[in-house]
Amino acid sequence: MRITFCCTDTQAELWLAGLREALPRACVEPWVSGAAQADYAVVWAPPQSFLDEQHDLKVIFNIGAGVDALMKLKLPLNAKVVRLDDAGMSVQMAEFVCHAVTRHFRELGDYEADMAQRIWSYRQPRSRSSFPVGVMGLGVLGERVAKALASFEFPVNGWSRSAKAIEGVQCFSGPAQLDMFLAATRILVCLLPLTPYTKDIMRRDTLARLQPGGYVINVARGAHLVDNDLLSLIDDGHLSGATLDVFRTEPLPQDHPFWQHPKITVTPHTSARTIRDESIAQIVGKIDALERGEAIAGIVEPGRGY
Repeated sequence: MRITFCCTDTQAELWLAGLREALPRACVEPWVSGAAQADYAVVWAPPQSFLDEQHDLKVIFNIGAGVDALMKLKLPLNAKVVRLDDAGMSVQMAEFVCHAVTRHFRELGDYEADMAQRIWSYRQPRSRSSFPVGVMGLGVLGERVAKALASFEFPVNGWSRSAKAIEGVQCFSGPAQLDMFLAATRILVCLLPLTPYTKDIMRRDTLARLQPGGYVINVARGAHLVDNDLLSLIDDGHLSGATLDVFRTEPLPQDHPFWQHPKITVTPHTSARTIRDESIAQIVGKIDALERGEAIAGIVEPGRGY
């Protein structure tokens, strides 16, 4: 069994050591042009030349939750793409989103600004019932986030392409129910996969359907959001602000207006990072299952893009 590793901007040594230790029977090597054909690949943002050369791959394991960049490439004809189910990312995402929601709800940003000026301020407590949170995307990460928010007693709505049922969450599905979901939401959290359908889904006409004073949290992909539409709706007063962890261009350009906007919090795509040891264990478990002829979870449907 041969496994090739091709992950852009990733330190390969510890990944290779972990895979070799867990699969001593396999030949695990970093990809170089002209290398022998492999059975399995572990990738992140591989170049097209890698996929052109490795045309006999059976399975391509993507070490991030999102596979949108991989879906833009021409893949080997018979290769299946498998995404990580969780690998430690869902609890990180729940932490990040709950922090962003509670920071906005408790007006902690305003308190921080006051404290910086030595102002001892007071704000009237607000009711959670007036701040329903809507989670767009109810996959592994989205479901974990929705349940975590519900534990803080926020009203939680969820929207997904297909119907879901999650305890403590009012679920909406499909294009026909998107407007109802948005109208029922004041704090919007985007955890959708990036597909042709979801690109630009947070634009003027959709964000305008949020309840007055709406707040946007994007932890999915930058291309879900139309930047200028968000800025316009904040400056018009319909939206109260945003927390943004992902952007159309990363790193975020120095001259981008998000950097200086007083109602936008920017973080450097850090809401949920791949945890190496958990990812290796998951990949190895799936390879072992495939070698036994068993079915595995996480196989991407190219037509859906996730």
